[in-house]
Amino acid sequence: MKGLSCAKLLFVITVMMVLVVSLTYGADSTSTGRQTAIATFAGGCFWCMEPPYDEIDGVLSTISGYTGGTKKNPTYEQVTTGTTGHAEAVQIAYDPSKVSYEKLLEVFWRNIDPLTPNAQFCDHGSQYRSAIFYHDETQKKLAEKSKQAVQRRFKQSVVTEIAPATEFYPAEDYHQDYYKKNSIRYKVYRYGCGRDQRLEQLWGSVKR
Repeated sequence: MKGLSCAKLLFVITVMMVLVVSLTYGADSTSTGRQTAIATFAGGCFWCMEPPYDEIDGVLSTISGYTGGTKKNPTYEQVTTGTTGHAEAVQIAYDPSKVSYEKLLEVFWRNIDPLTPNAQFCDHGSQYRSAIFYHDETQKKLAEKSKQAVQRRFKQSVVTEIAPATEFYPAEDYHQDYYKKNSIRYKVYRYGCGRDQRLEQLWGSVKR
């Protein structure tokens, strides 16, 4: 009888341990199992494209970088020559259960000049072109639909590129969160570039 009782006790302890492990694992999976999607936009200087996304609930991270070109592992100096085919861009990781791709598109348009080819504000060259790099067919359709809506607002042609996402190369560390790490220089650059003045001409006094 004692042997049987010990066996039962051992069985109960084993089951309890399995349950504890399962519950613990399940809690970790729930806490880290949020949905994550990626969006990639080029809107001129990537320093200026991080802030409007960082403040959105549901955006998990923003990374400044280079994409759309052919050169592997480009440096900032190489991209600024305009010969790599890359554009300065931001790649956004977001939770689609909290923020929609449509919302990200809305923020994108309100932060760029969609009418000027191969330039944004004071920065000129193909590396500063505006572009939406889609990651799947749904993003492509939504991007095209939003572009059509923007076109109805203007008489001039909307020249923003819509293209499939290719390899994204994160920019050098000093470019990441530049507006936070070098706030005064960032504000001086942004003002001197006439970004906000032009955005107000295009979109009015809307929250960007």
